[in-house]
Amino acid sequence: MEKSRLEEILNSFENLKVAVVGDMMLDDYLIGSVERISPEAPVPVVSIKKERFVLGGAANVVNNLSTLGAKAVCFGVVGEDFDGERLIKELEAKSIETSGIVKTNDRPTIVKRRIISGTQQLLRLDWEDARAIPENLEDNLLEEIEKRIDGLNAIILSDYDKGVLTPRVVKRIITMCRERGIIVTVDPKPKNALNYIGATSMTPNRKEAVECLGKKSFDNMLETGKELKEKLQLDNLLLTRSEEGMSLFHGDDVINIPTYAKEVFDVTGAGDTVISVFTLACAAGVTLHEAAKIANTAAGVVVGKMGTSTVTKEEILEFYNRIYNEWK
Repeated sequence: MEKSRLEEILNSFENLKVAVVGDMMLDDYLIGSVERISPEAPVPVVSIKKERFVLGGAANVVNNLSTLGAKAVCFGVVGEDFDGERLIKELEAKSIETSGIVKTNDRPTIVKRRIISGTQQLLRLDWEDARAIPENLEDNLLEEIEKRIDGLNAIILSDYDKGVLTPRVVKRIITMCRERGIIVTVDPKPKNALNYIGATSMTPNRKEAVECLGKKSFDNMLETGKELKEKLQLDNLLLTRSEEGMSLFHGDDVINIPTYAKEVFDVTGAGDTVISVFTLACAAGVTLHEAAKIANTAAGVVVGKMGTSTVTKEEILEFYNRIYNEWK
């Protein structure tokens, strides 16, 4: 791909409106130092120096879309609590449309709080209710989606198995998208794989692909990808394969794309970046091969960062320029 072509595609993202439906959450970090053991119990005493939080789960997917210049819309469920307000304010600060978020006092906003000393994570505390949302919240969520679906170029279903993407919600969204010719892509949780029959695309990693098929081992990459695509009646499948890159399954064709990451510090959130970039590129009307290559480049950028991260158009271009010059 010529660099000018990549720049043209990335610039076209600002003309797109893409929604994310899924499990919105906050990643909260308490960062400090350890100098002694508690006299109360054999545990370290952490002297907290700073706290920071970032958008996590499906909210990180929305954040990726916004960072890349697209008009981003989010749909999900949060608690009527301090963390829910904090999450919504952070989304709105990034010009993300939040009117589709349903609030409830029956479950907390999902928060994953990590206590860190130096580079070591000492403890993680989770606030969540992972049960499937009840029928009344399904109704509210679907009503919000139906009110706003016209004008969308794509919908991403970001499944962290925290109860929002119930079978009823998912099947109704896929039906609405199919009726309107809207792209619907899925970042799946394997146990819910059969909910996503009929989606446009899915972006599982190797482990997820195997588990989606109910298998225990990755016998043959080609057969696994083809079988999953056919089983779920997908238009295409983008299988991420860690250090081996990605494989794109479309029709009877399989295209393998090597990885370009030079250094891998943290794979947290890499799947969010892949599905965001791949969906945007597909919605922009480029070829699937081009979309997969751009997503692969973006993944090479984000794994070089620590923690849940996003990637900018400028970072993708700079990284691609390095690849391009090395391969000329």
